[in-house]
Amino acid sequence: MAGALSSTIHGNLIARAVSSSNPKHPLFSHRPMVVAMSTDQSYWSSVNADLDTHLKQAIPIRQPLAVFEPMRHLILSAPQTSAPALCIAACELVGGHRNQAMAAASALRLMHASTSTHENLPLTDRPRPRRRTRPTLYGPNIELLIADGMIPFGFELLARDDDPAENNSNRVLRAIIEISRAMGSQGVIEGQYNESQYEESEGEEIFHVGWLQNVCRKKEGTLHACAGACGAILGGGSEDEIEKLRRYGLYVGMVQGILSKVDERKEWPAKEVNKLRDLALKELKDFNQAKVKTISILVETRFCNL
Repeated sequence: MAGALSSTIHGNLIARAVSSSNPKHPLFSHRPMVVAMSTDQSYWSSVNADLDTHLKQAIPIRQPLAVFEPMRHLILSAPQTSAPALCIAACELVGGHRNQAMAAASALRLMHASTSTHENLPLTDRPRPRRRTRPTLYGPNIELLIADGMIPFGFELLARDDDPAENNSNRVLRAIIEISRAMGSQGVIEGQYNESQYEESEGEEIFHVGWLQNVCRKKEGTLHACAGACGAILGGGSEDEIEKLRRYGLYVGMVQGILSKVDERKEWPAKEVNKLRDLALKELKDFNQAKVKTISILVETRFCNL
């Protein structure tokens, strides 16, 4: 997973959208600084490598093999999201240690892997998802069950992190509640449902900017907002810091969601992306600026060639 962030940034959808766009388009009016980018990339690579190591240790190949082998594979090979890394970065931004957020970041990775697995299932009552890139490896029935099993396993990983000696029970409980709400019927699942309406329309004219905003707010936005909030909670941040990082995560997720879908749509919502980017950066202005420079890359580096 060391290259997870780069994979997220350089997805084919975004690459095609950017390469086919007018370089004078308003979306490119905000040009990020490339100075010290290698240092920032090293930070994210380090975060992702630590998370990957933690997950491999947490999901060993053991009996029953019919469960743990496909679970391990589907989790580690799932499309990447920057939400788990954001959770860790948010924890460190408020003064916490990386290990304090590792279990929550792992849980978020499992939740995202579960939703991705579900999206790839070839269900008979819907057309093949446009973004599905692989056939089912273990059969749809097995993958459906394994994806369902990832969710409680994610909560188990987080619950195990409750250490009375660290006096972190309240923080862990709060993170569990945050993730439960984010992944529920008014969060990511609602976003998936709304997105599926476009898939089922087979390209009919139901797309509009408001629909895209809502899908990205509920799906990618909610996941990243949860990540920012959980990281700040587990790192001991103040209520003000928690809410700022929640909002930052929301804007980051929406930007990433819009850019991942824009190549399929008939218009490039440049003004919306720029507005969300500006709102995201405003949420970071009261934090340690040395650390902010790194975490702000989540909205900046989509326009850099790392």
